[in-house]
Amino acid sequence: MYNTIFFNKADKSIALGNRIVLKAFLVKQMKKEGIKIECLQYVFCSDKYLLDINKQFLNHDYYTDIISFDLSEIPGQLIGDIYISADRVKENAKTHKTTQGNELLRVIFHGALHFCGYKDKKPADAKLMRSMEEKWLRAYLKSVTRTREASDD
Repeated sequence: MYNTIFFNKADKSIALGNRIVLKAFLVKQMKKEGIKIECLQYVFCSDKYLLDINKQFLNHDYYTDIISFDLSEIPGQLIGDIYISADRVKENAKTHKTTQGNELLRVIFHGALHFCGYKDKKPADAKLMRSMEEKWLRAYLKSVTRTREASDD
Protein backbone atom coordinates (compact mmCIF):
# COMPACT_ATOMS: atom_id res chain seq x y z
CA MET A 1 0.00 0.00 0.00
CA TYR A 2 2.77 2.44 0.89
CA ASN A 3 5.15 1.64 -1.94
CA THR A 4 3.47 4.36 -4.01
CA ILE A 5 5.57 7.09 -2.38
CA PHE A 6 9.28 7.24 -3.14
CA PHE A 7 12.08 9.31 -1.61
CA ASN A 8 15.04 9.66 -3.98
CA LYS A 9 18.09 11.82 -4.40
CA ALA A 10 19.25 13.60 -7.50
CA ASP A 11 22.56 15.13 -6.49
CA LYS A 12 22.04 15.65 -2.75
CA SER A 13 20.96 13.37 0.08
CA ILE A 14 19.01 14.44 3.10
CA ALA A 15 18.37 12.75 6.44
CA LEU A 16 14.77 11.62 6.62
CA GLY A 17 13.35 9.86 9.67
CA ASN A 18 10.85 7.02 9.72
CA ARG A 19 9.85 6.79 6.07
CA ILE A 20 7.19 4.12 6.66
CA VAL A 21 5.32 6.31 9.17
CA LEU A 22 5.73 9.37 6.91
CA LYS A 23 4.37 7.52 3.88
CA ALA A 24 1.37 6.25 5.84
CA PHE A 25 0.71 9.76 7.14
CA LEU A 26 0.86 11.28 3.65
CA VAL A 27 -1.52 8.65 2.26
CA LYS A 28 -3.98 9.31 5.11
CA GLN A 29 -3.83 13.11 4.85
CA MET A 30 -4.15 13.13 1.08
CA LYS A 31 -7.12 10.73 1.29
CA LYS A 32 -8.81 13.19 3.70
CA GLU A 33 -8.36 15.82 0.98
CA GLY A 34 -9.93 13.54 -1.64
CA ILE A 35 -6.68 12.54 -3.32
CA LYS A 36 -5.58 8.94 -3.88
CA ILE A 37 -1.83 8.63 -4.38
CA GLU A 38 -1.02 6.46 -7.38
CA CYS A 39 2.65 7.45 -7.44
CA LEU A 40 4.34 10.32 -5.62
CA GLN A 41 8.07 10.85 -5.91
CA TYR A 42 10.10 13.22 -3.74
CA VAL A 43 13.50 14.05 -5.20
CA PHE A 44 16.11 15.74 -3.00
CA CYS A 45 18.61 17.94 -4.77
CA SER A 46 20.90 20.97 -4.55
CA ASP A 47 20.05 24.60 -5.21
CA LYS A 48 21.82 24.41 -8.56
CA TYR A 49 19.88 21.33 -9.65
CA LEU A 50 16.54 22.90 -8.71
CA LEU A 51 17.49 26.24 -10.28
CA ASP A 52 18.11 24.43 -13.57
CA ILE A 53 14.64 22.84 -13.36
CA ASN A 54 13.12 26.22 -12.46
CA LYS A 55 14.72 27.83 -15.50
CA GLN A 56 14.01 24.99 -17.92
CA PHE A 57 10.38 24.23 -17.05
CA LEU A 58 9.05 27.40 -15.41
CA ASN A 59 11.24 30.14 -16.97
CA HIS A 60 12.12 31.39 -13.45
CA ASP A 61 15.68 32.42 -12.70
CA TYR A 62 15.72 32.19 -8.90
CA TYR A 63 16.26 29.70 -6.11
CA THR A 64 13.28 27.99 -4.54
CA ASP A 65 12.85 25.31 -1.92
CA ILE A 66 10.36 23.19 -3.84
CA ILE A 67 8.88 22.58 -7.28
CA SER A 68 6.02 20.18 -7.84
CA PHE A 69 4.84 18.63 -11.08
CA ASP A 70 1.37 17.11 -11.30
CA LEU A 71 1.56 14.38 -13.94
CA SER A 72 -1.93 12.99 -13.21
CA GLU A 73 -4.27 12.06 -16.01
CA ILE A 74 -7.30 11.29 -13.82
CA PRO A 75 -8.54 13.89 -11.31
CA GLY A 76 -8.20 12.68 -7.73
CA GLN A 77 -5.62 10.02 -8.65
CA LEU A 78 -2.24 11.61 -8.08
CA ILE A 79 0.87 10.94 -10.07
CA GLY A 80 3.41 13.60 -9.18
CA ASP A 81 7.02 14.59 -8.68
CA ILE A 82 8.23 16.98 -6.00
CA TYR A 83 11.78 18.35 -6.13
CA ILE A 84 13.15 19.72 -2.86
CA SER A 85 16.37 21.69 -2.46
CA ALA A 86 18.28 20.37 0.56
CA ASP A 87 20.27 23.63 0.52
CA ARG A 88 17.09 25.76 0.83
CA VAL A 89 15.73 23.50 3.60
CA LYS A 90 18.92 24.10 5.58
CA GLU A 91 18.79 27.88 5.02
CA ASN A 92 15.05 28.10 5.72
CA ALA A 93 15.50 26.23 9.00
CA LYS A 94 17.96 28.92 10.13
CA THR A 95 15.72 31.75 8.90
CA HIS A 96 12.59 30.34 10.57
CA LYS A 97 14.52 29.27 13.68
CA THR A 98 13.43 25.65 13.48
CA THR A 99 15.17 22.32 13.08
CA GLN A 100 16.17 21.05 9.65
CA GLY A 101 14.00 18.01 10.30
CA ASN A 102 10.87 20.07 10.94
CA GLU A 103 11.60 22.34 7.98
CA LEU A 104 12.05 19.32 5.74
CA LEU A 105 8.68 17.94 6.88
CA ARG A 106 7.05 21.34 6.32
CA VAL A 107 8.34 21.42 2.74
CA ILE A 108 7.31 17.79 2.13
CA PHE A 109 3.79 18.65 3.32
CA HIS A 110 3.81 21.90 1.31
CA GLY A 111 4.35 19.93 -1.90
CA ALA A 112 1.58 17.47 -1.05
CA LEU A 113 -0.78 20.33 -0.21
CA HIS A 114 -0.21 21.85 -3.65
CA PHE A 115 -1.57 18.61 -5.13
CA CYS A 116 -4.62 19.01 -2.86
CA GLY A 117 -5.36 22.36 -4.50
CA TYR A 118 -3.77 24.73 -1.99
CA LYS A 119 -2.02 27.73 -3.51
CA ASP A 120 0.53 30.20 -2.12
CA LYS A 121 0.94 33.08 -4.57
CA LYS A 122 -1.61 35.50 -3.03
CA PRO A 123 -1.22 36.57 0.62
CA ALA A 124 -4.53 34.97 1.73
CA ASP A 125 -3.64 31.72 -0.06
CA ALA A 126 -0.15 31.72 1.45
CA LYS A 127 -1.62 32.21 4.93
CA LEU A 128 -3.95 29.24 4.45
CA MET A 129 -1.10 27.14 3.03
CA ARG A 130 1.11 27.94 6.04
CA SER A 131 -1.76 27.07 8.38
CA MET A 132 -2.24 23.69 6.68
CA GLU A 133 1.50 22.98 6.77
CA GLU A 134 1.51 23.62 10.52
CA LYS A 135 -1.62 21.50 11.02
CA TRP A 136 -0.06 18.57 9.17
CA LEU A 137 3.27 19.02 10.96
CA ARG A 138 1.61 18.97 14.40
CA ALA A 139 -0.48 15.92 13.46
CA TYR A 140 2.55 14.09 12.07
CA LEU A 141 4.74 14.79 15.10
CA LYS A 142 1.90 13.63 17.35
CA SER A 143 1.56 10.40 15.35
CA VAL A 144 5.32 9.77 15.55
CA THR A 145 5.19 10.24 19.32
CA ARG A 146 2.30 7.76 19.57
CA THR A 147 4.17 5.27 17.37
CA ARG A 148 7.28 5.52 19.58
CA GLU A 149 5.24 5.13 22.76
CA ALA A 150 3.46 2.07 21.34
CA SER A 151 6.78 0.46 20.42
CA ASP A 152 8.09 1.11 23.95
CA ASP A 153 5.23 -0.91 25.50
